[in-house]
Amino acid sequence: MMAEPGEVLVCPSDQVLEGGRGVRFGVVAFGDKATGFVVRHKGTVYAYLNRCAHVPIELDWAEGEFFESSGVYLMCSTHGAIYVPESGFCAGGPCKGGRLRPIGVREQDGQIYWHPDEFIKPPAP
Repeated sequence: MMAEPGEVLVCPSDQVLEGGRGVRFGVVAFGDKATGFVVRHKGTVYAYLNRCAHVPIELDWAEGEFFESSGVYLMCSTHGAIYVPESGFCAGGPCKGGRLRPIGVREQDGQIYWHPDEFIKPPAP
């Protein structure tokens, strides 16, 4: 299956490991160059803008490493804020009550696609 109109291919599904390594992808967020990321949790893929709700810095401590050691929560490498993978809500740390900015994502036929919206767009070719 091909991408639907407006969708952007992120990667093959097998590159996103359950509770482990995720995949970063380039975006333009609110007019600025940024990255998004996709992770897998309990068999489902989730995508977010790679920007902590506490301070606008990238979360991953090494490229694609978004989960804390137990693989249960996403964690900001700088201040230790932890996020629920299914919702992006901050479950603890300095961002308590904050939320990661979600990016629409779809997985089909072994591929993962993301959906641009009015605030998060693909980078220029």
